[in-house]
Amino acid sequence: MKKDVSEERFGEQKVTYTLEIDGRFVIVENVPARVSERTGERFFSPETVESLQRIVSESKTPTRVVQTPVFEYSVIR
Repeated sequence: MKKDVSEERFGEQKVTYTLEIDGRFVIVENVPARVSERTGERFFSPETVESLQRIVSESKTPTRVVQTPVFEYSVIR
């Protein structure tokens, strides 16, 4: 049975957007998004997507830089 999409509820939130470009991770904080209350799926307006693309493509100095550990996934037996 197909669930009625009209039952889905969304809330406006500020989220953290992450992506990997050429082996480097980029984090953009406080991005406006519509977030599904049921699934947590995030949706961005076309204007927000354009802004994200511009932020990522420009070579500006970031607000801050974070260091993060990287692990290799392996199946534990």
